[in-house]
Amino acid sequence: MATNQMWGGRFEKGNRSDVVAFNASIAFDQRLAKHDLIGSIAHAKMLTHTKILSELDGTQIIGGLEKLQEKLMAGKLVFSDTFEDIHMNIEHLLQQEIGDVAGKLHTARSRNDQTATDMHLFMKDEIVTIMSLLDELMEVVVTKAEMNVNTLMAGYTHLQHAQPISYAHYLMAYYEMFTRDRERFQSAYNSADQSPLGAAALAGTTFPIDREYSAQALHFAGNYQNSIDAVSDRDYLLDFLHASATLMMHLSRFCEEIIQWNSYEFGYIEISDEFATGSSIMPQKKNPDVAELIRGKTGRVYGSLFSLLTTLKGLPLAYDKDLQEDKEGVFDTIDTLKSCVSLFTDMLASIQVKSDKLQASLKDDFSNATELADYLADKGLPFRQAHQVVGKLVHYGIANNVPLQKMSLTQLQEFEPLIADDVYDVLDPENAVARRISLGSTGFDQVKYQIKQAKETLTQK
Repeated sequence: MATNQMWGGRFEKGNRSDVVAFNASIAFDQRLAKHDLIGSIAHAKMLTHTKILSELDGTQIIGGLEKLQEKLMAGKLVFSDTFEDIHMNIEHLLQQEIGDVAGKLHTARSRNDQTATDMHLFMKDEIVTIMSLLDELMEVVVTKAEMNVNTLMAGYTHLQHAQPISYAHYLMAYYEMFTRDRERFQSAYNSADQSPLGAAALAGTTFPIDREYSAQALHFAGNYQNSIDAVSDRDYLLDFLHASATLMMHLSRFCEEIIQWNSYEFGYIEISDEFATGSSIMPQKKNPDVAELIRGKTGRVYGSLFSLLTTLKGLPLAYDKDLQEDKEGVFDTIDTLKSCVSLFTDMLASIQVKSDKLQASLKDDFSNATELADYLADKGLPFRQAHQVVGKLVHYGIANNVPLQKMSLTQLQEFEPLIADDVYDVLDPENAVARRISLGSTGFDQVKYQIKQAKETLTQK
């Protein structure tokens, strides 16, 4: 049997060793050591500032915590599951450092508001890192787009050739997705930027603490206004996990297209050797493993979101041990996200775009059919009738293996006399792209404008 001296006064028997192991979170929450020390120093300074602690005790406790910070940076702190979590480990180590006065640190504080404070501090730091990685990714997307404004490709719907577009326009669609992702992470940061410290177990404290002082010392934007909510809220983690899941979904979609377009059948791009692997049996293989793994790891991030949602759905207020399950999924998501975004950014930067192959895909397809329908509508034919005429022309072209732009004027006029010899300029894929002038469209000028706006936005970050 093991007895925990920090909370064992009420117990006659200690826990079994397997219960100690099952209950302990130190194996994973030691990751919060840096932030636990930061939070504890701020708490000790507040206790000293409000004279709840004497100057002598406060100075001794703060000095001891700062020594533990130095040891942590040097990799010299050793944690034990005897003390179950990072908070009790730090208190035990502080006691070893300065003696029994260490026990005064926990005045007007509970592990409930302590663990919440640690996670809020930790998440703010990690979200800043992730937003920085996203900025780097968006810069690569914009750079690639700027290099490929005049590269033509078939735009797809239903994975079928739809209309000619600029490859840069395709890339900028992902820039917009990543921009929204960054906004979601900023929102998650704002959710985390509230201090729960001082809420104690759930009801606040009788000590004359100064929560504003603590919040400012920890660089929080404000305080939770309800002590029950402060210790039980994990919405900020859900916000982060939702933002993470959405970002991974966007990366997965991008990877799916990279995988397809890197294939022999498409051959639109080539992934650098640095981000591909070979086969142990087939010498010719070059497998897009990084893209496939990013696509695959999306599932584990989804799992973390649904795991926490499930953990929270039936919890009564305020704190329950179930909330210990809030950390591992978040930690795993952070690690997964950072590696995926970083690797994807470098992979995208190194991808070779085969512009000739992309443009050749427009040579004999019917992605210019809408151009012909618009042409006829501009000539005065109702669009529905124009659509019908062009549909018949496409059917004829498929049956006779001849694209619209290679049909003779006589052939075209058999289906609709309004068609004149100016139609061939309209059917040219490059002209089809250039003629698009609506805001946000694939027209070359519009794409250049999108890129210019994006560069200005990124410069301001």
